[in-house]
Amino acid sequence: MRLSPDELIFWQYGFVKLNATIVFTWALMAVLALGSMLVTRRLSSSHERSRWQNLLEIVVTAIVQQIREVGLAQPQRYLAFLGTLFLFVAAASLATIVPGYQPPTGSLSTTVALALCVFIAVPLFGIRERGFGSYLKSYLEPTALMLPFNIIGEISRTLALAVRLFGNMMSGAMIIAVLLSITPFLFPIVMTALGLLTGMVQAYIFSILGAVYLAAATRAGAPAHAADANH
Repeated sequence: MRLSPDELIFWQYGFVKLNATIVFTWALMAVLALGSMLVTRRLSSSHERSRWQNLLEIVVTAIVQQIREVGLAQPQRYLAFLGTLFLFVAAASLATIVPGYQPPTGSLSTTVALALCVFIAVPLFGIRERGFGSYLKSYLEPTALMLPFNIIGEISRTLALAVRLFGNMMSGAMIIAVLLSITPFLFPIVMTALGLLTGMVQAYIFSILGAVYLAAATRAGAPAHAADANH
C-alpha cells in the first residue's frame, strides 16, 4: 500500500524523478484550466444560459457568499485566490473516481505548497489593504515583546494547514483502501462516496481557514495572527 503518490515513479533519470504527485497535479491543473476556458468562452447575460454556466455561477456565488460571511467586505478581491484553492483541492478529491488516479493532496509536498500560497498571500493582501507600516505594526501588538511569538505563530499556522490537509486526505485514502481490500464487493460504492465527501469537506475547511487568515490580516486594528486564537 502506497502512503503517498510520491512513491509511484513514472520516470527517472538520475536524481530527477517524475512521480504521480507531479503528473496528477499538472493533469489536474490542465483540466481545470481547459474546463474554465470552455465554460467561459460563451458567457451569456440573458436568461438562456448553458447548464455549465449555471453550474459555474452557483459555485462562484457560493464561494463569494462564504468569503463575505468570514468577514471580508469585498469578496471579489479574494475570489480568484480562495476560489482556486477550493476548486483545486475539491477537484483533486472528486477525480478519485477515475481508475488509477491518486490525489496529489495525499502528498505532503503538495499540501505544503498550498499552505505556502496562503502564507505568502496573507501579508500581500494585508499590506495592500492596510499599508506596509500598519501591517507590520500588527506584529508588535499588544507589545513589542510579542514579535517573536507572532512570527512563530505565522510559521506554525502554515505548518498546521499543510499537515491538517495531508493527514486527513492520506488517512481517509488509507482507511478506504483497507476496507475495500477486506470487503471488495460490499462497500466500494459507499466508501467511494465517503471519500468524495471527506475531500469536499477538507477543500471547504482549507479555503475557509485561508479566508479567515486573510480577514485577520486585512482588518484594520486586528493583528494578522489573531485568527490563531480561534483555530
